[in-house]
Amino acid sequence: METSSSTFITTIGMILGLTIAIIIAIVQPADARAFFVFGDSLVDSGNNNYLATTARADSPPYGIDYPTHRATGRFSNGLNIPDLISQSIGSESTLPYLSPQLTGQRLLVGANFASAGIGILNDTGIQFLNIIRMYRQLEYFQEYQRRVGALIGSEGAKRLVNQALVLITVGGNDFVNNYYLVPYSARSRQYSLPDYVKYLISEYRKLLQNLYKLGARRVLVTGTGPLGCVPAELAMRGTNGGCSAELQRAASLYNPQLVQMIKELNSKIGRDVFIAANTERMHNDFVNNPQAFGFTTSKIACCGQGPYNGIGLCTQVSNLCPNRDQHAFWDPFHPSEKANRIIVQQIMSGSPDYMSPMNLSAIMALDNWSTP
Repeated sequence: METSSSTFITTIGMILGLTIAIIIAIVQPADARAFFVFGDSLVDSGNNNYLATTARADSPPYGIDYPTHRATGRFSNGLNIPDLISQSIGSESTLPYLSPQLTGQRLLVGANFASAGIGILNDTGIQFLNIIRMYRQLEYFQEYQRRVGALIGSEGAKRLVNQALVLITVGGNDFVNNYYLVPYSARSRQYSLPDYVKYLISEYRKLLQNLYKLGARRVLVTGTGPLGCVPAELAMRGTNGGCSAELQRAASLYNPQLVQMIKELNSKIGRDVFIAANTERMHNDFVNNPQAFGFTTSKIACCGQGPYNGIGLCTQVSNLCPNRDQHAFWDPFHPSEKANRIIVQQIMSGSPDYMSPMNLSAIMALDNWSTP
């Protein structure tokens, strides 16, 4: 009798244990990988829609090629880089952190904290007023972890963050919307360009160290594109149809130092936490030879006005090209969806010239990621 009673209790215990395991698996699948995004307008998926700021992309013709054909707050004619990375890793796109839809199970997918106009420095983008500066994005990341902890427990939240992929894209605005915003800007009077670059790198190091302290263990860090070759700079500072030499110099100083700083951080940590994406080279490929990538132009933005469609904002009264896939740039500053796809292809499978020390496919294989 005692034996059958013991067997019954054991069986009940096994059933309960199995039930609990199934519930946990439903709440947080073993192969799920969250995705977190930090940065500026290149990766903002709509946070600025919820802010009183002029740095927004929530009106047509933005989103003209998005699946819903509506403006979403993405600075693109369609999908942006985080969307395309999400597709590549077999995940749904992360919602903006400020979206009221980011609740419950949607939190486990990750979150996008990016905000158009921001830079590494707090004084970058001051003309846009209410934007989510980097220190605030990191505060929101802490708040996110508390919210997820209430859902799946603090250990579950820690594991979710440790296993996640993180993308951070910031730095370009520190040149375009700070150092070179106006002639004799405060920062240009304070620093020579080489010293300003060193200052930016030292401040960026602090941001990356804070991300690590907050649990990030796989972080894609993008450099700046060829700053002097975007339609806005061609229109305002270009010479004889060529790129702005001064902004190109800024990018050429900044990007190698960013890669070096990432190597030093990884060496200090003892593992490859931070992955450098050479987005300057990725952009240069189609800027220098647009026809090789199916573009007819890498100088004229699809949407805009003035020389190269590079003046002012992209609005409903702007010039609008009929075929966005023929343009490397969608608006005066941002790549088209097709150009974003080329960039993400290199992030996924690019050689060490593009991705250091490894590409995202290698990371996924190393971390044994599962994708549908």
